[in-house]
Amino acid sequence: MTPDSHSPIPAAAWLDERQRHRERVSQYTSDRVRRAGKAQADAVHDFLFTYYSFRPAHLERWSPGADVVFADCDDAPIDWQQDTVRVTGGWVVPSSGFPPHRVRYLQWCHHYLSSIAERPPIFSCFGLHEWAMVYKADAVRHSHVPLRVSHAEVAQAVDALGLRCSHYDAFRFFTPEALPLNREQLSREGTSQHDQRACIHVTMDLYKFAFKIAPWCPSSLIADAFLLAAEARHVDMRASPYDLAHAGFAPIRIETPEGRQEYVAEQRRLAEAAIPVRSRLIAEYRRLLDRLC
Repeated sequence: MTPDSHSPIPAAAWLDERQRHRERVSQYTSDRVRRAGKAQADAVHDFLFTYYSFRPAHLERWSPGADVVFADCDDAPIDWQQDTVRVTGGWVVPSSGFPPHRVRYLQWCHHYLSSIAERPPIFSCFGLHEWAMVYKADAVRHSHVPLRVSHAEVAQAVDALGLRCSHYDAFRFFTPEALPLNREQLSREGTSQHDQRACIHVTMDLYKFAFKIAPWCPSSLIADAFLLAAEARHVDMRASPYDLAHAGFAPIRIETPEGRQEYVAEQRRLAEAAIPVRSRLIAEYRRLLDRLC
């Protein structure tokens, strides 16, 4: 273990930081817990806790990141008790505690994130992945939400605009009829070659790469990635063929030229917002690798 050389974070400071962290994410965590207790589905926000398998209670936990000492505080429990050890002056989440069998994952992810950062963005998919998931299908993925366009209009938009999805974890949910229409036949093995930073799902996945190394990733970065993922999810579903007006989400009508312009503008905004989050994640992965290898 090689704790950071600076003085421990005083108890009052890290307790305040932990409280701010919980407040930042509580809008989503408390809503998820409330809805789960009533078995209420939410087509927009459930995705943040089902596709991304980080429980609300875990998202609310605070950590300063690997090898940062935070001062002792007897009257407050440590959030990541199992991964935290006592040292002179307080507590630390040591990088040496990172599971050795996951080092290969760190190496892969560092390479993946760095590749995305260097690859030019592509703004031509127009968010049609949700349309491709209901293309010529009798059922829809969100059965409790009506479509705002007919099945015939879905097919017309897909056929007219074409499918240019570059993200396998969206592509794999396409209907059988939509799969062969995509410009590229994607595979899990080709993820690192095809993913690019204009993709809304690639932006959302920054959250996954942050919580995958919790608690060795600072909670402030996990929260930044989560809140960015929530923004991206809002755009994602606004551009979908579903009618979400009842939930306060105005549609981005990508079936029209004006809607496609609006979608690209949102893509650009999110891609720019993702740059510092991705850069910080790359640095955290690099720091862990340097201390473990």
